[in-house]
Amino acid sequence: MDYRYQIFLAVANNLSFTKAAQELYISQPAVTRHIRELENTLGLALFNRKGNRITLTAAGEIVYRFAQKTHVLYDELQYELGTLKQTFSGSLRLGASSTISQYVIPEVIAAFHTRYPDIEVSLINGNSFEMEQKLQENRIDLAMVENYSSKTDLQYVDFSDDEIVVIAGHTCKFGRNVNGTLAELQHIPLVVRERGSGTLEVIEQYLKSAGYPLDRLNVILHLGSTEAIKNFLPRFNGIGLVSVNAIQKEIQLNTLKIIPVKGLNIKRKFRFAYPKGPLTGNVKYFVDFVRNYNMAL
Repeated sequence: MDYRYQIFLAVANNLSFTKAAQELYISQPAVTRHIRELENTLGLALFNRKGNRITLTAAGEIVYRFAQKTHVLYDELQYELGTLKQTFSGSLRLGASSTISQYVIPEVIAAFHTRYPDIEVSLINGNSFEMEQKLQENRIDLAMVENYSSKTDLQYVDFSDDEIVVIAGHTCKFGRNVNGTLAELQHIPLVVRERGSGTLEVIEQYLKSAGYPLDRLNVILHLGSTEAIKNFLPRFNGIGLVSVNAIQKEIQLNTLKIIPVKGLNIKRKFRFAYPKGPLTGNVKYFVDFVRNYNMAL
């Protein structure tokens, strides 16, 4: 794929010359120069420039649509040639929900890179809803999500188990009661994730089915990441709900503790999400690799 179109895609995806330069590890003037050369070649402006903000022109929207298709076809070409030569290259754009990207998948990506060093892997993160959106916009090749709900134009495949548990700071007075019940949770100050978070969606659905909808609990704060909840709880006389995968280090360091609650058993699956149709190219390599990887979760 022409390098100028790769740069164009980076700028269009980020709507920023600066972020595109950081993503591609080249200077911002170099990005600007390549975009100008591409515009001169096509005879059309691809971006509207208003101060520090840029947007795609009508021509830019058309080029973006076809450049995305070309990017996919190029990766499939690299995949097909790689199977013949037993060498594998190209790129792989991954997106993962916050819990997966921080606590589950980095080790797997490192192992994947060792096996396929010539495949250029990138990873972005956000909540599950955002990752599904970026997949639908073709800004990533594969999403890894932790929510229950599904988009009708995407397909989902489980790849790992998870459990959401009640945690508190080590000195929290509520943590002394190891025989807590769901009914008692209603009165304890609670911190949870933000709207759009797959973790919050799973929690809400479970509590609703158990007869304790979230709006009946004493939620005092929504925080934008699991890390924020973990940092908040040691200084807070209350509890939080997070993935058990996210707190292994804190349990060992004795800064956080899991509080057993009778009747609370929130299990879920981490899932791959991708457009409907057969898996191809480097996405197939990665999905197959993860399925065979022994994740000690």
